[in-house]
Amino acid sequence: MIRACMKKMLCAILALGMLALSHAAEPVKPAKEVKLDPKWKLVWNDEFDYTGLPDTNKWTYEVGYVRNKELQYYTKSRLKNARVESGCLVIETHKESYEGMDYTSASVISKGKGEWGYGRVEILAKLPGGRGIWPALWMLNTKGGWPKGGEIDIMELVGYEPNNIYCTVHTYDTYVNKKTDGQSNHISLDTPQNGFHLYAVERYPDRMDFYVDDVKVLSYPKKENTIESWPFDGKFYLIMNIAYGGAWGGVKGVDPSALPQQMVIDYVRVYEEKKDAEPAAK
Repeated sequence: MIRACMKKMLCAILALGMLALSHAAEPVKPAKEVKLDPKWKLVWNDEFDYTGLPDTNKWTYEVGYVRNKELQYYTKSRLKNARVESGCLVIETHKESYEGMDYTSASVISKGKGEWGYGRVEILAKLPGGRGIWPALWMLNTKGGWPKGGEIDIMELVGYEPNNIYCTVHTYDTYVNKKTDGQSNHISLDTPQNGFHLYAVERYPDRMDFYVDDVKVLSYPKKENTIESWPFDGKFYLIMNIAYGGAWGGVKGVDPSALPQQMVIDYVRVYEEKKDAEPAAK
């Protein structure tokens, strides 16, 4: 009798395990299907079809306290804060004491591993929520410091505006000379925390176009042929992080009871225009 019961329990546990594996293997369904323009050719990607730490051939980390009066310590090669599971990269923010700070998170970057010029970068992601949270998908210049090197914010969200997705461009002119006309725009989504959306930027010699799913949120033109106005002709690398608190995320305080929070990334894909492609419509 005892053996029979134990056998039934083992079978039940095995069935649950198989169900979990089946669920983990289910492909992510984006909130909206986006048709890729055939002019693009895939040149770099991570589909996160493995398990463990992010692929060291493609990713590295920012470490420690980095910027903007933020409250988190960015850890390196720590599964609790950055791991690949169930076909996705998970970046996770926790309330915990670590290296003298009260919160941990991760900033996963492609610096020295993947750096690109003109083309399209897209990330399919589900975002975290909660007051104080500040996730971002963005790019920095491989040459030149900030702000002169420029910054490309493909996606930013702050927890006290849980539906608003911001796309922004930073340059020396926008920051120092306050030439901010057309610098930023946002779109409101119903489900950035509950569904996967596609966040993308397309870089051209004369402009940058920012998309959420298939909606063009911002088009930023080349206004002057100076490094102060347009530092976007060179190579940039990608940063994917969750900040906590700080100069923007913490404007209305933080709510530690909402932690932990995750940003879940299904894939990162980078494209260049095919040589025979027609010029893009403005």
